[in-house]
Amino acid sequence: MQGLAALLFPPVLMFFALAMERVQTGLDRLSVGRAHVEEFLETADETDVGNLAKDGLPAALDELRQRRSNDVGGEPVLPADSDARTRAS
Repeated sequence: MQGLAALLFPPVLMFFALAMERVQTGLDRLSVGRAHVEEFLETADETDVGNLAKDGLPAALDELRQRRSNDVGGEPVLPADSDARTRAS
């Protein structure tokens, strides 16, 4: 029985290490670097801060970039629900 455990332990350990590497790769893709945080803080407004609190930095940064790419005549195009929030306050 001990011989079987000695033979099975290295392959099981190797498969575990490979699985953890895949998990780490997924986490690295979701992580945000210092440059992304600085970019967000320099250009964020009230809507962006609300998105940050609700969805997290990667989603808020994506929406900020999307709104910036949709700029029309220097004025950002806001989502439809942001107009309702502005009128309610």
